[in-house]
Amino acid sequence: PPPSPDEVAAGEQLKLIGTHDGVFHCDEVLACALLRLLPEYESAAVIRSRNPAYLDKAHTVVDVGGVYDAAARRFDHHQAGFADVLGGGFETKLSSAGLVYKHYGRRVIETIVGPQAAAAAIDVMYKKIYQSFVEAIDGIDNGIEVADGPLRYKIYTHLSGRVGQMNPRWNQEQSPGQSNAAFKRAMRLAGEEFVSSVVDLWDSWWPAREIVKLAYGNRHNVHSSGQIVLLERFCPWASHLFDIEQQQQQQQQQGGSSSVPPVVYVIYADVKGSWRVHAVAEEEGSFTSRKALPEQWRGLRDEELSRVMGIEGGVFVHGTGFIGGHATKEGAMKMAEKALAA
Repeated sequence: PPPSPDEVAAGEQLKLIGTHDGVFHCDEVLACALLRLLPEYESAAVIRSRNPAYLDKAHTVVDVGGVYDAAARRFDHHQAGFADVLGGGFETKLSSAGLVYKHYGRRVIETIVGPQAAAAAIDVMYKKIYQSFVEAIDGIDNGIEVADGPLRYKIYTHLSGRVGQMNPRWNQEQSPGQSNAAFKRAMRLAGEEFVSSVVDLWDSWWPAREIVKLAYGNRHNVHSSGQIVLLERFCPWASHLFDIEQQQQQQQQQGGSSSVPPVVYVIYADVKGSWRVHAVAEEEGSFTSRKALPEQWRGLRDEELSRVMGIEGGVFVHGTGFIGGHATKEGAMKMAEKALAA
């Protein structure tokens, strides 16, 4: 059971985080986990109750209380009229996870990657991590579908689903002790996955940004159209390319210049030494390409593909036309040029 008000008051020096009891969801689980990643909350205890006598004594309260007041460290999103979003192009209504991330996310990221990180890098990471990790939790908790219209399939293995499954089952013991123990396990899971995501992005995704930026700047030397980008080695390029293109478009508009033609193909070496021609998606996360490889190439391999393309050394083209392979860089360039002209 929750501590008494006197015990809560005595424990204020340890910073108590308050949230609701009963069935837990991923948003308050992640909100608590994010706070616990900060040095000042590292030793904080989490109390779960809806009793104002307990919550009023808590240093920080998430997902309960009907108040959003960052200065008072109250982060609920259930009250009437609440419609806050992260901003900066993100329009998904925030849950308690998003609220905590909005106010503490940059510091959490800096705590994970180290104080040597430049502010500009933290800003890019802040947006990327919201997009790739936190936004889905906000959307799911607020009942916002991922897309309009009928869904072709549903995903049950996302973090929100796995956290939900950690609640005691209806036919198991429903004691506060059981629920609180499960909440702690869920908080550990959410925190570990968040940290893993940040570390992966920082160690793998972020270093690729400068590589993609340089390749984008060199694209007219690769092809006069500027619509083919050449990477000498594979790196996580897609989201960086979309960001760089967007920045370029904004600069062009501010300067009164015409819009910049979008990149449609990215060429890079694969791990086996052959080369890939990758059709750029219409937008990040989409399975629809801006200009897929020609239909007559799709699903073909090796000699048959080479014959149909009129380019020796063809390896394959995927059945949907989103990617193809060639034995050499020169051949991959010819594939991209032919596809662009088709």
